[in-house]
Order: sequence, then structure tokens, then C-alpha cells
Amino acid sequence: MDYGTLTIDEIRNGYRYDESEKAHVCNYCGRRFPAGQVFPMGDRYFEPEFAAREHIAAEHDGSFCKLIEGGAKYNTFTDTQKELLGLFAQGLSDNEIASKLGIKASTVRHQKFTFREKAKQAKYYLAVYEEVFGEDGSRRKAEDIVDIPNTATMMDDRYVITEKERERILKSEFETMEPLRLRHYPLKAKRQVVVLSEVAKLFDLGRTYSESETREMLSAVYEDYSMLRRYLVDYGFMGRKKDGSEYWLK
Repeated sequence: MDYGTLTIDEIRNGYRYDESEKAHVCNYCGRRFPAGQVFPMGDRYFEPEFAAREHIAAEHDGSFCKLIEGGAKYNTFTDTQKELLGLFAQGLSDNEIASKLGIKASTVRHQKFTFREKAKQAKYYLAVYEEVFGEDGSRRKAEDIVDIPNTATMMDDRYVITEKERERILKSEFETMEPLRLRHYPLKAKRQVVVLSEVAKLFDLGRTYSESETREMLSAVYEDYSMLRRYLVDYGFMGRKKDGSEYWLK
């Protein structure tokens, strides 16, 4: 999921409304709750938006858990900060948190103050960004940088790719785009990022693929499917079980 396309509320709630499909969609697994339907959950029935909320709570342990542990490159919280936020989320008092962590209540209050100041800073930064680039980033040009995948494992110049560069790389590295067929696997890291980003689009978010399914899909793109699969995992586009029996899009 590209967090850059979501509003703060959509990130916080864990689901979004897809106007084209007329459905509420889970950010984490892609499950859809189309308008005009009701969804049974336990012994109750829910309309789409409420069903999405219940789904987040039941299947993903609530949005807070996914936010605090996810976000990849955007999640800069330390383990200590995550623990504190979890205790704050439980509604515990400063004294109760201090007792649990073996620290002073004043230390807890200072950390709470720090969180609040960072939130103010983030709001100010966002206001300036939206004034320059537009609320949805729509004031973009072909020279603008392509969005970095949320799950990127290596943050360096290999991700500094303009839209024009991306289009040029796609044309040179792929024989055809439909069906997707790779000429050869590039040696340069920047080109690898573009290639892997395109290959990853073949997989659906929220679906788990067996090893044989993954092999079949990737071998249609490139003969050395095992290398392609390895780099998809290494670059953070896909996850897999330790034994390699299942794969999924991150």
C-alpha cells in the first residue's frame, strides 16, 4: 500500500473507500466490502464501512497494532517509544506507566510532550508540502521522483528515479508489457528497482501464493525465475515463509 495516496484518516483507520469500485478496502490485506451489501461477522450483520472496521479489529488486531509495527521506511519509532505508545493507547496514567517501566512519571510526561511536539511539526510540514505540491501531490511533473515502495529495505540513490527514467527503463528492459516479459535482469540497482516494481504488480495484495504458483507466474516473465523471486524478497516487495512454501505481496 502506498501511504502517499491515503489521507491521515485512511491510514489511521486501516481502510479506505475506493470510488471506482464503490467499496471500502482494507489497507493491509486488500479485502473489499462493496456498497449495497451486508456482511455477517459472528452473530451480527454489518454494512460495508462498519464491516471494514470489524474486519480490522478481528483479523489484524486493530489498526494501532498494524501501524506501530508496520510502515517500513516511515516507521521511525524506537522499541521504547512503541512500548510507551502501546501503554498510552491502553489509557494508563503516567504514574501507572512509570510503575510498569520502572521509570519516573516525569520521564513519561516528557516523552508524551515529545510525541505532541513531533505531531505539531508533522502538521506544519504537511501544510507546507500541500501548499507547494497540492493536497494529493497532484502538482507533479514528469521530472518528479517516483514514489518509493513502503516496504523498501534499502534507502539510497537507487530509489531516486524520475517518471521519465522509469518509462525509459521499462521500454529497454522488457520485451513486452502485456504479457510482461523481461529481456534480461539488469545489473544496475536503479534499473532493478524499476523492474521489480513492475513485476510485483502481477501479485494481489492480501493473497498468499504457493511456491508452485509463484514459480509459474515468474517463469512467464523471466527464465531465471528463482533469481527474480529472490530479489523480490530481498528488496522488500514480497514476503515468504522460512521454508519458501508460500509468498505474498507486501
